[in-house]
Amino acid sequence: MSTPKPKKKFSRRKFIVRSTVGVGVAIGATYFTRPLWRRSIAGFVNSAELPYNGSTDEPRLWFEVTADNEVILNSPKVEMGQGTFTGLAQIAADELEVDIQQIKVIHAPTASGNIDGTSTGGSTSISSLWQPLRELAATMREMLKIEASKQLGTDAAALTVKNGVVAHNGQTLTYGEIVKNVTEWEIPETPPLKDVSTYKFVGKPVPRVDLKDKVIGAPMFGMDASLPDMLYGAVVRSERIGATFVGADTSSAEKMPGVVKVVKEPDFVGVVATSQMAAEQAKQAIKAEWATERNWQSEDIEAMIKVGQGDPVTIQKTGRAKRILDNEEEVITAEFTSPIGAHAQMEPNGAVAHVENDNATIIMSTQVVNLTRKEVADRLGLAPEDVNIIPTYLGGGFGRRLHTPNAVQAAVLSKAVGKPVKCFFNRREEFQNDTFRPPTHHVLRGVLDKQGKIKAIEHNLSSGDVMFGSPMFPGIAEPVLGADVGAWRGGMIQYEAIPNFRTVSWRVKLPFATSWWRSLGLLANTFAIESFMDELALKAGKDPVQFRLEHIQEDEAGHRLREVIKAAADKAGWKDEVVNGRAMGFAASTDARTPCAQVAEVSIENGEIKVHKVTCAIDPGIAVNPDQVRAQCEGSIIMGQSAAMYERMFVKDGQLLPTIYGPYRMALMRDAPKEIDVVILENADAPGAVGEPPLGPIGAAIANAVFRLTGERLRSLPLTIA
Repeated sequence: MSTPKPKKKFSRRKFIVRSTVGVGVAIGATYFTRPLWRRSIAGFVNSAELPYNGSTDEPRLWFEVTADNEVILNSPKVEMGQGTFTGLAQIAADELEVDIQQIKVIHAPTASGNIDGTSTGGSTSISSLWQPLRELAATMREMLKIEASKQLGTDAAALTVKNGVVAHNGQTLTYGEIVKNVTEWEIPETPPLKDVSTYKFVGKPVPRVDLKDKVIGAPMFGMDASLPDMLYGAVVRSERIGATFVGADTSSAEKMPGVVKVVKEPDFVGVVATSQMAAEQAKQAIKAEWATERNWQSEDIEAMIKVGQGDPVTIQKTGRAKRILDNEEEVITAEFTSPIGAHAQMEPNGAVAHVENDNATIIMSTQVVNLTRKEVADRLGLAPEDVNIIPTYLGGGFGRRLHTPNAVQAAVLSKAVGKPVKCFFNRREEFQNDTFRPPTHHVLRGVLDKQGKIKAIEHNLSSGDVMFGSPMFPGIAEPVLGADVGAWRGGMIQYEAIPNFRTVSWRVKLPFATSWWRSLGLLANTFAIESFMDELALKAGKDPVQFRLEHIQEDEAGHRLREVIKAAADKAGWKDEVVNGRAMGFAASTDARTPCAQVAEVSIENGEIKVHKVTCAIDPGIAVNPDQVRAQCEGSIIMGQSAAMYERMFVKDGQLLPTIYGPYRMALMRDAPKEIDVVILENADAPGAVGEPPLGPIGAAIANAVFRLTGERLRSLPLTIA
């Protein structure tokens, strides 16, 4: 038996109100000149995290107690494989006073009312819900105790709770028994939270709550979704960059076996058929007409992305770096590049849609539940509350599902035939219609003083859009911010003891879609900066680890960065020399306030780079589940290694290539390090980001090791030996 929804009597629960970029903009616009307040906003954004944007007033939107004493947690965040559901279960279990086995975490459909107004991304699922989820769980516990006190005829303060059982003087009631006859709930003030040191599950290596379903292959992903009497859809998509749909001859497709209907819309044409095969075959028979402006090549894109070709915005400035660098004689200069990258996640995008009367149900893998609901509602002319988005587990997200307009196409096809329709990208379409990691170009300049310390440093970075152009952000953000926050993520100089430093972001509008990719600009920006720091250290005749420590500011962020650098070096047994054909490379970065340092142990075998071991030190604050922190570090390192050593998209004759795995080379099991050693520090009083920060240092760490082996400074990703 499920718990009835509460009729709210009162709510005096207090939650932390976090500052937003909008507030920063308003203050800056009022009191500062534009360049200064832009830098102020950039500094704020660089150290801020995306807060949870949803209901924190009604615990019953989050928790449902069943008759068998199970607690169902309706998560507004989606599970992409990082173990978010397990961490949320741990947090809730400790404040609810239930065993972890009693918690079941499910994706909250939008019909439940528990909707995150932003997204699942930015490595903030655990950190952003840490405070509100604890308060909600504690309040839910007190709500149950209040009802139990009425049933047991005693004061709620006299009750004890353990494993979902409320007791007093030998009398007991399970949570499941308490909720049976409750029709109206009283929501008290948020009670004091437990001290984290008393938690039984937070901080412990609890097994994954979704492990069994994944092992037995339970239907849990978007591609597994189905509805009774379901048909299959396919949408015609162009293979060329910048193509605009003009029209289509569908006469042949309409006559093919299994075709139920060919649907023509102003912006696309699709097929609905009785099988996926029939839909795909009919799609191939449609003669679509597309308008294109230019036959793009890789050379065109490379020319566009050069520093100096876009719109510059200074996002970081201390001292007089530019003036010093422009007038010094011995200036060290280096350029670095990174290519177009695909998400290449295992599960292609798609959805199952059922539009019936004035209601729509969409089952799909998406990171933007609320945005998808709005887009479907707008296209169908429905109220948002009449569209129910049912999220599933994601077969890989990495930012690819931060915009899922394919839900709109599936909904339009379903409405046209009056039945449920399943419509997915094929693998070729997934590659060609990706929202790619943008290519980048970096120019760094530095000068040393007589003591071998950095006197001035400057980072100019050029990139295609990441945040700008995304439906997640309004267009007004572009003229206000000037520089794309996602593109320069990780691009600021983190060594703030340097007296003069400056970072300039150059925005370039590319002819194909570029957007969110795991860690955004962190991988490319850290590759450039940390490779350059290695160069400066060698020029100064200093150990690269000690050189970095000398340039770290004496503040909280600096302390945490210093500690991970020392921990990684100590754990790896850092040596700045070649030993038995192997060398170590070092790099560090800070992302979303989580510092991370890595040592890569590398050799050259048969003319190729071989990574044998990576030592990683990370400080995410409270590690809710240490095993999951280690697992995310391992996953980020391997994904970062794959991007740094192998992955690259090309543009040829107006097409983005390759379009299948294999030609799009990625790290295989044989390429992964045989050992990844993770050291977890906890120098903050709350959980921080984990999913993306460990991806930052790996490219530079590998490149720096290769330099020690070959004397060749690799300045372009993917890393290859000449």
